[in-house]
Amino acid sequence: MKKLSARRRHPLAAVVVLLLALAATGGLYAAFAPASKAQADDTAQSLAIDEGKKLYSVGCASCHGTGGQGTTDGPSLVGVGSAAVDFQVGTGRMPAQQPGAQVPKKKVIYSQAEIDQLAAYVASLGAGPVVPTKSQVSPEGADIAKGGELFRTNCAQCHNFTGQGGALTNGKYAPSLEGVDPKHLYEAMQTGPQSMPSFPDTTMPEQQKRDIIAYVQTVNGAQTENPGGLTLGGLGPVSEGLFAWIFGLGALIALAIWVAAHTAKAKKS
Repeated sequence: MKKLSARRRHPLAAVVVLLLALAATGGLYAAFAPASKAQADDTAQSLAIDEGKKLYSVGCASCHGTGGQGTTDGPSLVGVGSAAVDFQVGTGRMPAQQPGAQVPKKKVIYSQAEIDQLAAYVASLGAGPVVPTKSQVSPEGADIAKGGELFRTNCAQCHNFTGQGGALTNGKYAPSLEGVDPKHLYEAMQTGPQSMPSFPDTTMPEQQKRDIIAYVQTVNGAQTENPGGLTLGGLGPVSEGLFAWIFGLGALIALAIWVAAHTAKAKKS
């Protein structure tokens, strides 16, 4: 019998080779496979923060400080959250043109992508209210009547009954809510810009905010009818009736005096 030139392989050798091949394949896949969604999101967020920091350094740091700590010209932004940035910059109030009793709404100078980057950077300075989603500000399923009740209780003192705005003390004012983006209405309730108090979800739940948004959009919508005629800013029937009495009665008195004066002159002549 001829001597065997090689040793007989162990029966499990093929299994071991297969496992090693699979392990090598898995290692290669792990090395070259695309990043997971979470990793991609983290990378995108980091890039947004970096770009936002650049925009902040150019347009915001002179008033709010290089690290958002605030200065004598601007408050601290630590903990204000992305919602405050989206509201202030998205309505053109920031960057402010000049100091004053109240910063007015003006033309927006940043794109939405840049606003998102600024918001990402400021949000990285400290946790705060976040930009609402579309479902949070959607009027679908909202109770308009309940929203009107909530608005008259919490908002009408400054914005009047239909959100037309009004004067406040020391040169401040409550702006008109006509045509305001629902997202910005929600963010204003969340963050309380300027003289406005804030209404966090612990005080005013998300559903109530949606009810208020639906009410404001309804009373200021293009399809809204006003059978009473002149609204006088939507101040309500009592104020409008008082206006009619004061000016209407005053006009009648003035007319009566004019007629009486001219009648006396006619008799003398």
